[in-house]
Amino acid sequence: MTAIQIPAATTTPAAPATSATTRALLTCAAVAAPLWATVSLAQAATREGFDLIRHPLSALSNGSLGWLQIANFLVAGLLTVAGATGLRRAMRGTPGGTWTPRLVLVNGIGMMAAGVFVMDAADGFPVGTPDGMPEALTWHSYGHMAAGSVAFIALIAACYVLGRHFSRSGNRGLAVASRVAGTALLVGDGWSMTGGAAGSLTLAVGAITAMLWVSWVAARYRRGF
Repeated sequence: MTAIQIPAATTTPAAPATSATTRALLTCAAVAAPLWATVSLAQAATREGFDLIRHPLSALSNGSLGWLQIANFLVAGLLTVAGATGLRRAMRGTPGGTWTPRLVLVNGIGMMAAGVFVMDAADGFPVGTPDGMPEALTWHSYGHMAAGSVAFIALIAACYVLGRHFSRSGNRGLAVASRVAGTALLVGDGWSMTGGAAGSLTLAVGAITAMLWVSWVAARYRRGF
């Protein structure tokens, strides 16, 4: 009697590698916002002459220590770009799984551009700068404003798309949180743009809230792998 030979099960070594790569990419997105917020707020609290009520966090790119904030923008932006790929893999086939990663990608590119194009020194910071805004803005200041606008719009949209994503999946609490995060940035940026009192503070709160939310979502998906 001839024994029946059962083929050995084939292994797929590529799958663990892909999963590990996806987790690494999601880690990039998870740490981007906490890193940027920590470095920015630490400088805001320690750099002479800086007042978050009057000065946006982007102003930290000026002065002798301005390279710290420039690097902060570049590194956090690069991490966000890498994290967008992780979100694309993790959210593939789900509602919002196409546009959330795309918008996060645009946000990351905008952050890097905001680091390259430094806003003008103004309103007493760095120390020695005249009070008020300069009479004429430089080209790189306009570039910074354009990059920031693109980054903020993409981040707001990403939060709202995540709201739809979680709503369709039945996670109403997360859906509400996503929309609150997007609205925080929308309101904070709008208040700042219209010259509202403490506008730089409301912008910082809104931006950090929305950024941290995207990082939290990336961390949540990372734990699922």
